[in-house]
Amino acid sequence: MRVSEYYDLGVTQPSLEFVDVDIVRDAQVFVDPHAFNAIASDWARECVSLLQDFYGEVLAAVRAGDRARGMYLLERLGESNEAHLGLSSAQSRGSGVATGLAADIYDALGMSTAVVSGILSEVHETVLFVAGVGHDRVSDMTINIIRRQLIKFTQEVCRLYDIEMVPGLDSGWMWDRQSQSWVADRVELPMPNGKLLLVPIAVVRKSPTFDPGDYLSHYVLPHLQEVHLSSAHSRLVRTRTSRRLRGERFVTKKSILEDDPKSRKEWNNEVTDQKPELLERYRQAKAGESEPPGHDEVATNMGTPPPDWEALLAAVLDVPSGRDHADDYHRAVQRLLNALFYPWLDMPKRESQIHGGRKRIDIVYVNLAQHGFFQWLGAAGGVSAGQVVIECKNYTNALKNEEFDQLTGRFSPFRGQFGFLCYRGSADDKSTVIQRCRDAALDQRGFVIALDDGDLATLVAARREEGPQIFDYLLGRFRELI
Repeated sequence: MRVSEYYDLGVTQPSLEFVDVDIVRDAQVFVDPHAFNAIASDWARECVSLLQDFYGEVLAAVRAGDRARGMYLLERLGESNEAHLGLSSAQSRGSGVATGLAADIYDALGMSTAVVSGILSEVHETVLFVAGVGHDRVSDMTINIIRRQLIKFTQEVCRLYDIEMVPGLDSGWMWDRQSQSWVADRVELPMPNGKLLLVPIAVVRKSPTFDPGDYLSHYVLPHLQEVHLSSAHSRLVRTRTSRRLRGERFVTKKSILEDDPKSRKEWNNEVTDQKPELLERYRQAKAGESEPPGHDEVATNMGTPPPDWEALLAAVLDVPSGRDHADDYHRAVQRLLNALFYPWLDMPKRESQIHGGRKRIDIVYVNLAQHGFFQWLGAAGGVSAGQVVIECKNYTNALKNEEFDQLTGRFSPFRGQFGFLCYRGSADDKSTVIQRCRDAALDQRGFVIALDDGDLATLVAARREEGPQIFDYLLGRFRELI
């Protein structure tokens, strides 16, 4: 039974910001620590700081030969069964770090030239070089290190969906940046079948961004091929005999591996130590690979249903206009937009407070797009859109200038200068609404695209096609502003 079913949330995975895991078995997806770097939020930035601080302490202990400190750090990376992510096929078991394994990992780190030389700097890079550390173990390690942040995320989700939490539970070990030590506390968490930690869908992947085989095949071995080709005496160099390529010298990757049998990580360590710029090139190539998996991939990997576009749209259209149903409209719009703009926009925060709580934003999304309209906004459109602001107006009467001023008043250089104003549209002249949005843009107060019920239906139809239609529609609406 999934979390959404157990707590009768009335929504499925496409509209949820967390991984809708089975409360008994593990979902075979993993937390990718690299993913946090692409999320423009205080929550994600703290996760990055925790990971960097902890891993920096581990590397410092290894390089100093401080085994006691290293073991203290690694032994508390226990199994993270509460998140229900990983490779366990039955009851969640996790693949954390026990005492014996902590010693093995400490020794493996000490034998890695990438670690000792200082080339390695991030926890997700460990999988490239360190024996015994795969993406499942990195995922569990990450969950432990950022446990405090996952507890905060879980509590926010529980308050949003009215999920009951049990107070006074043992938090488990949490990394503390101030004391640079493990701490524990008493916290409240949901208990459907033991403690439950919810994880944002934005940070999980089926396969990690950093992969030792990928690094070996596309960076390490091509470099070795060049080394052999530049050598006048390499016995691995062969000459092509075909008429078209006769005389061309070449070296196969297979011949390199067979000539000197090593594990993938041994090759990665040895060659990166000699040529550290290979790792830097790999980092740069992977920097843009941070977009979460799409709806189809999530459904395939987790066995969850795809979006029911008709039901999501109908839930919005069926809400009566008027102040009495403002909250119903707000919730229905968020559920639709969660699915409609995923994976480009994610990590929604409802009724986010700004300016010391003096102002509220109905919904704020983090822009994670690596392609499409939301990526185009910043890359080609020149619009600051690290976060996208949404305001919902379930009015029976026409919008006035105050509604547009309210939304543009939520913009800032740091938060972003782009948002959507969702409204019913039955009492509005659309050309007047567009002109007010254009006025705000021309006055350099930010860019607002107003979406009435008909526009939402158009976007749903475009998304259902899974082609360029949604990009074309949003681009056309944006061009109305300029």
